[in-house]
Amino acid sequence: MSPIAVITICFNNLTDLQKTCQSVDAQTCLPEEHWIINGSSTNDIANWLEQTPQPAYRKWVNERDQGIADAFNKGIQRAGSAIIHLLNSGDVYANEDVLNIVSVFFQKHPTVEWISGNIQLTRGGEQVIVGKPFEISKLYRGMRSVSHPTWFVKKKVYQRVGAYSSDYKIAMDYDMMCRLASASYCYLPKTIAIFDDTGVSSSQYLKSLDENKKVYTSHFGSSFQLTLWQWRLKILHYLLKSSLGKWLYRLKKKMGLENW
Repeated sequence: MSPIAVITICFNNLTDLQKTCQSVDAQTCLPEEHWIINGSSTNDIANWLEQTPQPAYRKWVNERDQGIADAFNKGIQRAGSAIIHLLNSGDVYANEDVLNIVSVFFQKHPTVEWISGNIQLTRGGEQVIVGKPFEISKLYRGMRSVSHPTWFVKKKVYQRVGAYSSDYKIAMDYDMMCRLASASYCYLPKTIAIFDDTGVSSSQYLKSLDENKKVYTSHFGSSFQLTLWQWRLKILHYLLKSSLGKWLYRLKKKMGLENW
Protein backbone atom coordinates (compact mmCIF):
# COMPACT_ATOMS: atom_id res chain seq x y z
CA MET A 1 0.00 0.00 0.00
CA SER A 2 1.19 3.53 -0.73
CA PRO A 3 1.61 5.56 2.51
CA ILE A 4 -0.55 8.68 2.75
CA ALA A 5 -0.23 11.75 4.94
CA VAL A 6 -3.42 13.73 5.53
CA ILE A 7 -2.95 17.40 6.40
CA THR A 8 -5.75 19.40 8.01
CA ILE A 9 -5.43 23.13 8.61
CA CYS A 10 -7.76 24.84 11.07
CA PHE A 11 -8.50 28.17 12.73
CA ASN A 12 -10.87 28.59 15.70
CA ASN A 13 -13.25 25.86 14.47
CA LEU A 14 -13.01 22.93 16.87
CA THR A 15 -16.34 21.37 15.87
CA ASP A 16 -15.33 21.35 12.20
CA LEU A 17 -11.95 19.83 13.05
CA GLN A 18 -13.55 17.09 15.14
CA LYS A 19 -15.85 16.22 12.23
CA THR A 20 -12.86 15.92 9.89
CA CYS A 21 -10.85 13.85 12.38
CA GLN A 22 -13.77 11.44 12.83
CA SER A 23 -13.87 10.99 9.06
CA VAL A 24 -10.14 10.24 8.92
CA ASP A 25 -10.33 7.83 11.83
CA ALA A 26 -13.19 5.93 10.18
CA GLN A 27 -11.12 5.01 7.11
CA THR A 28 -10.61 1.30 6.49
CA CYS A 29 -7.04 2.14 5.43
CA LEU A 30 -5.73 4.60 7.99
CA PRO A 31 -3.20 7.26 7.01
CA GLU A 32 0.43 6.94 7.96
CA GLU A 33 0.22 10.49 9.35
CA HIS A 34 -2.52 13.00 10.07
CA TRP A 35 -1.05 16.43 10.68
CA ILE A 36 -3.22 19.10 12.29
CA ILE A 37 -1.87 22.58 11.55
CA ASN A 38 -3.64 24.77 14.09
CA GLY A 39 -3.19 28.51 13.71
CA SER A 40 -6.03 29.43 16.08
CA SER A 41 -6.12 32.53 18.25
CA THR A 42 -7.96 30.59 20.99
CA ASN A 43 -6.93 27.50 22.97
CA ASP A 44 -9.95 25.29 22.21
CA ILE A 45 -8.31 23.17 19.52
CA ALA A 46 -4.94 22.93 21.27
CA ASN A 47 -6.62 21.83 24.50
CA TRP A 48 -8.68 19.20 22.69
CA LEU A 49 -5.65 17.79 20.88
CA GLU A 50 -3.51 17.67 24.01
CA GLN A 51 -6.11 16.53 26.52
CA THR A 52 -8.08 13.99 24.46
CA PRO A 53 -6.64 10.59 23.48
CA GLN A 54 -5.59 10.71 19.83
CA PRO A 55 -4.47 7.93 17.47
CA ALA A 56 -0.72 7.43 17.11
CA TYR A 57 -0.71 8.76 13.55
CA ARG A 58 -2.19 12.13 14.58
CA LYS A 59 0.38 14.88 15.07
CA TRP A 60 -0.10 18.60 15.40
CA VAL A 61 1.41 22.06 15.39
CA ASN A 62 -0.19 24.71 17.60
CA GLU A 63 1.16 28.08 16.51
CA ARG A 64 -0.02 31.13 14.62
CA ASP A 65 0.66 31.14 10.90
CA GLN A 66 0.68 33.66 8.06
CA GLY A 67 -2.45 32.35 6.38
CA ILE A 68 -3.75 29.36 4.45
CA ALA A 69 -0.72 28.90 2.19
CA ASP A 70 1.69 29.07 5.13
CA ALA A 71 -0.38 26.47 7.00
CA PHE A 72 -0.39 24.14 3.97
CA ASN A 73 3.37 24.46 3.67
CA LYS A 74 3.96 23.70 7.34
CA GLY A 75 2.09 20.43 6.96
CA ILE A 76 3.78 19.43 3.71
CA GLN A 77 7.24 20.17 5.14
CA ARG A 78 6.57 17.96 8.17
CA ALA A 79 4.93 15.06 6.36
CA GLY A 80 7.18 12.08 5.75
CA SER A 81 4.79 10.07 3.59
CA ALA A 82 5.09 9.69 -0.17
CA ILE A 83 1.55 10.93 -0.91
CA ILE A 84 -0.12 13.99 0.60
CA HIS A 85 -3.78 14.90 0.87
CA LEU A 86 -4.92 18.33 2.09
CA LEU A 87 -8.28 17.82 3.83
CA ASN A 88 -9.36 21.09 5.41
CA SER A 89 -11.23 21.22 8.70
CA GLY A 90 -14.93 20.85 7.97
CA ASP A 91 -14.38 18.71 4.88
CA VAL A 92 -14.88 14.94 5.25
CA TYR A 93 -14.22 11.84 3.18
CA ALA A 94 -17.18 10.72 1.08
CA ASN A 95 -17.00 7.21 2.50
CA GLU A 96 -14.76 4.92 4.52
CA ASP A 97 -12.79 3.39 1.66
CA VAL A 98 -11.38 6.55 0.04
CA LEU A 99 -7.82 6.22 1.36
CA ASN A 100 -7.74 2.53 0.55
CA ILE A 101 -8.82 3.10 -3.06
CA VAL A 102 -6.34 5.94 -3.52
CA SER A 103 -3.47 3.98 -1.96
CA VAL A 104 -4.12 0.96 -4.18
CA PHE A 105 -4.40 3.22 -7.23
CA PHE A 106 -0.97 4.77 -6.67
CA GLN A 107 0.51 1.34 -6.05
CA LYS A 108 -0.84 0.09 -9.38
CA HIS A 109 0.21 3.28 -11.23
CA PRO A 110 3.65 4.19 -9.83
CA THR A 111 4.42 6.78 -12.52
CA VAL A 112 1.34 8.90 -11.69
CA GLU A 113 2.35 11.94 -9.62
CA TRP A 114 -1.02 13.44 -8.74
CA ILE A 115 -4.69 12.65 -9.07
CA SER A 116 -8.06 14.30 -8.62
CA GLY A 117 -11.57 12.93 -8.35
CA ASN A 118 -15.13 14.01 -7.67
CA ILE A 119 -16.52 16.10 -4.83
CA GLN A 120 -19.94 16.45 -3.25
CA LEU A 121 -21.00 20.04 -2.66
CA THR A 122 -23.95 22.42 -2.60
CA ARG A 123 -24.69 24.37 -5.78
CA GLY A 124 -27.87 26.32 -6.34
CA GLY A 125 -29.23 24.93 -3.08
CA GLU A 126 -28.82 21.36 -4.40
CA GLN A 127 -26.45 18.63 -3.24
CA VAL A 128 -24.51 17.52 -6.33
CA ILE A 129 -21.42 15.51 -7.20
CA VAL A 130 -19.07 17.16 -9.69
CA GLY A 131 -15.65 16.46 -11.09
CA LYS A 132 -13.85 16.17 -14.41
CA PRO A 133 -10.36 15.19 -15.55
CA PHE A 134 -7.76 17.93 -15.41
CA GLU A 135 -6.97 19.45 -18.81
CA ILE A 136 -4.17 21.93 -19.35
CA SER A 137 -6.12 23.56 -22.19
CA LYS A 138 -8.93 24.43 -19.76
CA LEU A 139 -6.88 26.02 -17.00
CA TYR A 140 -8.58 29.33 -17.79
CA ARG A 141 -11.70 27.83 -16.17
CA GLY A 142 -10.07 27.85 -12.75
CA MET A 143 -10.92 25.01 -10.37
CA ARG A 144 -14.59 24.57 -11.22
CA SER A 145 -14.23 20.86 -12.04
CA VAL A 146 -10.87 19.91 -10.46
CA SER A 147 -11.49 20.55 -6.78
CA HIS A 148 -8.55 20.95 -4.42
CA PRO A 149 -10.03 18.68 -1.67
CA THR A 150 -9.87 15.77 -4.13
CA TRP A 151 -6.16 16.08 -4.95
CA PHE A 152 -3.61 13.53 -3.82
CA VAL A 153 -0.11 14.71 -4.70
CA LYS A 154 3.24 13.00 -4.24
CA LYS A 155 5.52 14.94 -1.91
CA LYS A 156 8.35 14.85 -4.43
CA VAL A 157 6.14 16.89 -6.78
CA TYR A 158 5.62 19.60 -4.16
CA GLN A 159 9.37 19.62 -3.62
CA ARG A 160 9.89 20.04 -7.35
CA VAL A 161 7.31 22.74 -8.13
CA GLY A 162 7.68 24.72 -4.91
CA ALA A 163 5.53 25.71 -1.94
CA TYR A 164 2.04 27.21 -1.92
CA SER A 165 2.34 30.93 -2.54
CA SER A 166 1.49 33.33 0.27
CA ASP A 167 0.97 36.02 -2.39
CA TYR A 168 -2.61 34.75 -2.66
CA LYS A 169 -5.15 34.65 0.17
CA ILE A 170 -7.69 32.46 -1.64
CA ALA A 171 -6.32 31.22 -4.99
CA MET A 172 -3.12 29.58 -3.75
CA ASP A 173 -4.56 26.19 -4.74
CA TYR A 174 -5.29 27.38 -8.28
CA ASP A 175 -1.76 28.75 -8.54
CA MET A 176 -0.48 25.33 -7.44
CA MET A 177 -2.63 23.59 -10.06
CA CYS A 178 -1.08 25.76 -12.76
CA ARG A 179 2.35 24.60 -11.54
CA LEU A 180 1.25 20.96 -11.39
CA ALA A 181 0.21 21.05 -15.05
CA SER A 182 3.40 19.34 -16.27
CA ALA A 183 3.33 16.54 -13.67
CA SER A 184 2.05 13.07 -14.54
CA TYR A 185 -1.69 13.10 -13.79
CA CYS A 186 -4.66 10.76 -13.71
CA TYR A 187 -8.35 11.26 -12.98
CA LEU A 188 -9.92 8.87 -10.46
CA PRO A 189 -13.69 8.57 -11.09
CA LYS A 190 -14.44 8.34 -7.38
CA THR A 191 -16.17 10.74 -5.00
CA ILE A 192 -13.36 11.73 -2.67
CA ALA A 193 -14.72 14.36 -0.29
CA ILE A 194 -17.79 16.23 0.90
CA PHE A 195 -17.04 19.94 0.80
CA ASP A 196 -17.75 22.35 3.64
CA ASP A 197 -18.96 25.45 1.79
CA THR A 198 -18.45 27.87 4.68
CA GLY A 199 -14.79 28.41 3.80
CA VAL A 200 -13.20 31.54 2.39
CA SER A 201 -13.34 30.39 -1.25
CA SER A 202 -17.14 30.15 -0.97
CA SER A 203 -17.85 33.17 1.22
CA GLN A 204 -15.60 35.42 -0.91
CA TYR A 205 -16.35 33.88 -4.29
CA LEU A 206 -16.06 37.06 -6.39
CA LYS A 207 -12.75 37.94 -4.75
CA SER A 208 -11.52 34.44 -5.52
CA LEU A 209 -12.31 35.02 -9.21
CA ASP A 210 -10.19 38.18 -9.17
CA GLU A 211 -7.30 36.26 -7.65
CA ASN A 212 -7.73 33.46 -10.19
CA LYS A 213 -7.35 36.01 -12.97
CA LYS A 214 -4.10 37.29 -11.44
CA VAL A 215 -2.81 33.74 -11.12
CA TYR A 216 -3.62 32.78 -14.70
CA THR A 217 -2.14 35.98 -16.09
CA SER A 218 1.07 35.48 -14.10
CA HIS A 219 1.55 32.03 -15.66
CA PHE A 220 0.12 32.37 -19.16
CA GLY A 221 -0.49 36.05 -19.89
CA SER A 222 -3.79 37.77 -20.71
CA SER A 223 -6.62 35.71 -22.17
CA PHE A 224 -9.91 36.67 -23.82
CA GLN A 225 -11.14 33.13 -23.06
CA LEU A 226 -10.51 33.74 -19.36
CA THR A 227 -12.40 37.04 -19.42
CA LEU A 228 -15.46 35.44 -21.06
CA TRP A 229 -15.38 32.49 -18.66
CA GLN A 230 -15.22 34.73 -15.63
CA TRP A 231 -18.17 36.78 -16.85
CA ARG A 232 -20.07 33.50 -17.20
CA LEU A 233 -19.21 32.48 -13.63
CA LYS A 234 -20.21 35.86 -12.22
CA ILE A 235 -23.59 35.73 -13.99
CA LEU A 236 -24.17 32.19 -12.70
CA HIS A 237 -23.13 33.23 -9.19
CA TYR A 238 -25.84 35.89 -9.03
CA LEU A 239 -28.39 33.77 -10.90
CA LEU A 240 -28.04 30.85 -8.46
CA LYS A 241 -28.91 33.19 -5.60
CA SER A 242 -32.34 33.82 -7.14
CA SER A 243 -35.44 31.62 -7.04
CA LEU A 244 -35.40 31.39 -10.84
CA GLY A 245 -31.75 30.35 -10.86
CA LYS A 246 -32.31 27.65 -8.24
CA TRP A 247 -35.30 26.32 -10.19
CA LEU A 248 -33.26 26.21 -13.37
CA TYR A 249 -30.45 24.40 -11.60
CA ARG A 250 -32.85 21.81 -10.18
CA LEU A 251 -34.03 21.23 -13.75
CA LYS A 252 -30.44 20.94 -14.90
CA LYS A 253 -29.76 18.39 -12.17
CA LYS A 254 -32.79 16.31 -13.18
CA MET A 255 -31.38 16.23 -16.69
CA GLY A 256 -28.07 14.93 -15.35
CA LEU A 257 -26.20 18.06 -16.43
CA GLU A 258 -25.03 19.32 -13.03
CA ASN A 259 -21.42 18.59 -13.96
CA TRP A 260 -21.51 20.78 -17.08
